[in-house]
Amino acid sequence: MIITNQKPFETILKELEDAKSVFLVGCGDCATLCETGGTDQVAEMAEKLKAEGKLITGMIVPDVGCHELDVKKEFRVHKDELEKADALLVMSCGAGCQAARSATDKPIMPSNDTLFLGNIMRYGQFEEKCRLCGDCLLDVTGAICPVARCHKGILNGPCGGTNEGKCEVDPEKDCAWTLIYQQLEKEGKLDKMREYRPPKNWNAVLKPGRHAIERKKGGEANE
Repeated sequence: MIITNQKPFETILKELEDAKSVFLVGCGDCATLCETGGTDQVAEMAEKLKAEGKLITGMIVPDVGCHELDVKKEFRVHKDELEKADALLVMSCGAGCQAARSATDKPIMPSNDTLFLGNIMRYGQFEEKCRLCGDCLLDVTGAICPVARCHKGILNGPCGGTNEGKCEVDPEKDCAWTLIYQQLEKEGKLDKMREYRPPKNWNAVLKPGRHAIERKKGGEANE
């Protein structure tokens, strides 16, 4: 899921200083779990903006804030409320903001900073374990990603700073390459540690990324 953190309210007010009326857009998926754009947070934001003299023309929380077709449908349903707004405050990730951008010409303001793709450890706790690099190494590193989980992104680790299995940059954090070694040892595949990995191919996925699944007759998918 995409992890977000809400900007300071003073920053949000600064973004909206030229808008007397605002339409709020949340997200029923990632931002809801991050408590940065769910129904409760959208309602709370509406009250805070009203207290600052803003007119709230309406608010919606799409099931998935980055689903452009669904966002466009929601905007059509709330067309009159949107037309009354000077700006939209989008309470989701950057992708959600750009989904809203595709559906209206109104000014779009983000309430959140987009942090990373995160694994859910437990409710309200997230960790980055994948960098979306497009050149996956998990088949040779015991399904533990050194690109995301090593502070230095080392591909032929560990570095000389690891100490009793902990990272020198963050002593509270396990060294990713120690974890990789331990996992490969369990699998009887330590030879993989001796294989040289060339520098990361950061061009494996050109930006902006695009991917489409082609549908065959009969409903089968062909990428």
